Amino acid sequence: MSIAIHHLCIMKKTVVIGASTNPDRYSNKAIRALVANGIETYALGLKSGEVAGVAITHSPPSTDGINTVSLYVGPSNQEAWVDTILALNPNRILFNPGTENPELELFFKEKGIKTEHACTLVLLSTHQY
Repeated sequence: MSIAIHHLCIMKKTVVIGASTNPDRYSNKAIRALVANGIETYALGLKSGEVAGVAITHSPPSTDGINTVSLYVGPSNQEAWVDTILALNPNRILFNPGTENPELELFFKEKGIKTEHACTLVLLSTHQY
């Protein structure tokens, strides 16, 4: 990997919230796709495990420079993750299909965090991530 590409991948550090070890879940597919694209990836979920070499933990990583939080938690369960997301201080939050929450999106926008209705998998496959 060239230094320039490596630098871009580090700048795209991503935390997947709602991570699952179930290969049929979209959060699992997203983790695998992020890793395959060389993006530094962290995974948070309710159950510990591992996907594509990425440990699923319950607490946020102790790293700076999180660019993206990719959300795979439905609106009814998102409130429990708000403090974690704020602690990560991401540049943007991707509300993947089924996670849209206008009230929470407005809250994060007021905190200066960009929000998008977007699918992580589509963004990666179309080189728009």
